[in-house]
Amino acid sequence: MLNVALPKGRMGEEVLDLLKQAGCQSSLLAKDSRKLVMEDPQSGMRYFWVKPSDVAVYVLHGAADLGVVGKDVLLETHPDVYELLDLGLGVCRMVVAGPEGFTKPVGKLRVATKYPGITQRYYAGQNQDIELIALNGSIELAPIVGLSDVFVDIVQTGSTLADNNMRILEEIMPMSARLIVNIASYKFKHDDIRRMMEALNRV
Repeated sequence: MLNVALPKGRMGEEVLDLLKQAGCQSSLLAKDSRKLVMEDPQSGMRYFWVKPSDVAVYVLHGAADLGVVGKDVLLETHPDVYELLDLGLGVCRMVVAGPEGFTKPVGKLRVATKYPGITQRYYAGQNQDIELIALNGSIELAPIVGLSDVFVDIVQTGSTLADNNMRILEEIMPMSARLIVNIASYKFKHDDIRRMMEALNRV
């Protein structure tokens, strides 16, 4: 069996739809199932739901042969896995955002984010000295209450920014969901993995 780690939430549901179009899963694998592990003997696949940020961990350690994970997670954690395919799902942008009337302060810039690695590398490339403020949620709130000058986060539509009188100041890079594979699995289950990739590529 090929073991596939799927991210919980909306992206995981989109991945199931994509797999169905590619003929890689059967109707037995329902989106609303509460099962953590779903086996599809007909196609030789076993799927399981995990927290999106943990998908790469399961693949790295071989508990999953394949997984679907956001490019942001790969860039932040640099897991030793192969990135096989851009699935074109969960398309968004990693940006620097701040208040509408933002003016760059003299000296150190205070930046709130849940992506410290990406943020540090981005500003290092600009030779900008920053004070990094690591948060786990409600990143947009940081500039509003004066915790930071700006924040780095993922944006899809930008509606939350507009609702809070904020705007995108800089775009760091586009993001989307990627299919990743365990290095050993790619060697020993190569034919099965290649067939799945080709099926996904067609759709």
